[in-house]
Amino acid sequence: MLYPELYKSLESVRWNMDRDIPWDEFDASLLTDEQARTIKMNAITEWAALPATEMFLRDNRHDSDFSAFMSVWFFEEQKHSLVLIEYLRRFRPELVPTEEELHAVRFEFDPAPPLETLMLHFCGEIRLNHWYRCASAWHTEPVIKRIYRVISEDEARHGGAYLRYLKKAIAHGQQHMGDIARAAVAKIGLLMASARRTEKPLHPTNLHVNKDLFPNDTVQSRLPEPEWLEHWLDSQIGFNADWEKKVVDRILHAASLLLHRKFETVQELNRYRKEVSAQVAAAAAAMAVPPAATAS
Repeated sequence: MLYPELYKSLESVRWNMDRDIPWDEFDASLLTDEQARTIKMNAITEWAALPATEMFLRDNRHDSDFSAFMSVWFFEEQKHSLVLIEYLRRFRPELVPTEEELHAVRFEFDPAPPLETLMLHFCGEIRLNHWYRCASAWHTEPVIKRIYRVISEDEARHGGAYLRYLKKAIAHGQQHMGDIARAAVAKIGLLMASARRTEKPLHPTNLHVNKDLFPNDTVQSRLPEPEWLEHWLDSQIGFNADWEKKVVDRILHAASLLLHRKFETVQELNRYRKEVSAQVAAAAAAMAVPPAATAS
């Protein structure tokens, strides 16, 4: 069981909103209206940890260990939204998100294979860690620079926790279940490491998650400015190819650790994905064959 150890680990480095954020260092001359609006969008996006937690708890009823960990993850993720809202409340009160704007990103996600969802969010934490590091470098006002650094470190730790649950799924499963876990890692790792081949940023908040609500079924589509994310990344914080390479390298490194095979390119990961997917399909077909047919 990982939850007790993860709780202690994350509790030991938990930051305090009053003590660890240097509010008195705020410099109004270094915060532009453009920058402040991006903070509002990030605050609303972070609020989407609420429906994500509801999804995780629904789809992981079989796993009390992971479900208990959600109590820590949910608390810390909602705190990210809260600290960004507090920043706006103090220094740009006209931009504080309304309750209606926050509630708009709470909607039901369709069920999905739990291990694929876990890998998706692991990759999302890696990507968000790099987005926030890049945002901290772009901002000029010292308090918000510090906030983005603090929450980026949280995202990295959350990614580490998800990695441990993925390792547990691979190690503790029987051969077929272990292959299913490995297939999930390879499939979603390939998807999330291939962002340069897509038109939109690949992150859980920008993926379609409810077919009945399509196309208004991504978190980003429900923001006051639905096209904000691409503009923030491309034209504001400058999340360029060098930053993207760092994300891809981290995903490939994590896949290498989980799958016990060195992946230096997405092509290598794709070849492995095909191998393990074939193994899963063959095992499923074998289990579906009636005993009498097997004997003949």
